[in-house]
Amino acid sequence: MKALHIIVHGVVQGVGFRYFTLDVARELGLEGYVKNKPDGSVEIEAQGEDWALNELLSTVRVGPRSAHVSGVEVREIEPREDFEGFSIRF
Repeated sequence: MKALHIIVHGVVQGVGFRYFTLDVARELGLEGYVKNKPDGSVEIEAQGEDWALNELLSTVRVGPRSAHVSGVEVREIEPREDFEGFSIRF
């Protein structure tokens, strides 16, 4: 199992980005969360199989139709044991 911390920049709030990410992550069987940050970016922490994380990254680099992603920061982190599924945090 691998885990990633992802920050997505651009027009990513108010466009359904969190719900888009939630659907994709659940479909891929990932655990973790997605949340809006005060600076207008979206934070994602996800863990699971390598192929699923790569697919998530490819998907969030584009985002939903109404989003405009201008940049994505990614770093590998230690997997956590306290995740149960994937959720939106507020």
